[in-house]
Amino acid sequence: MKTIILIGANGKIGQAALTSLGNHNVITAGRSVNNYDHQVDITNEESLRKLYEEVGHFDAVVNAAGVCEYANFIEMTEEQWMSTISSKMMGQINIVRIGQEYIADNGSFTLITGILNVKPLPSSIADATTSGAIDTFVKCVAFEMPRGIRINSINPTVLEEAWEEYREMMPGFQPVSGVLVGKAFQRSVDGFITGQVIFVDA
Repeated sequence: MKTIILIGANGKIGQAALTSLGNHNVITAGRSVNNYDHQVDITNEESLRKLYEEVGHFDAVVNAAGVCEYANFIEMTEEQWMSTISSKMMGQINIVRIGQEYIADNGSFTLITGILNVKPLPSSIADATTSGAIDTFVKCVAFEMPRGIRINSINPTVLEEAWEEYREMMPGFQPVSGVLVGKAFQRSVDGFITGQVIFVDA
């Protein structure tokens, strides 16, 4: 049994991850003070360090959190760009940059991206750009991780559990089940692969 920090456990992606991590000791974290074991803001270095120090020993970090702004490229402001970059990109990079100091030997990090960097949609440019950046980060940083630490990203299409919310903006997309996405997280946490982008698409 591994001790896993799951950031963003209450969201639909976080719930999907939980479907395949139940045989481990899962410690939840998120921005809200309610319904999580620990509070954390991934855009804040001190907050991340506090989380890792409070947990103590852990074998894996799974991130399912990240804020994205959606707008047409012509209309998107620098503030909207920076909100997405500081959360979905730098927030996840800092989960790893800081977390590698605390995680157990041979531990693993699993980050979240999304299919829009390979199947773009209108008004999704910030999401697509930061997802592409994290997928590239994972492929490259795997060569530099110390102490046998692994890293992968999960790149899913829209979930069946979220389809009613997104069906109008995603014509022609086929949703996948949260259970299937959960299996991708399991491959990353319990397998041996590293530097991989695990696509979950229909």
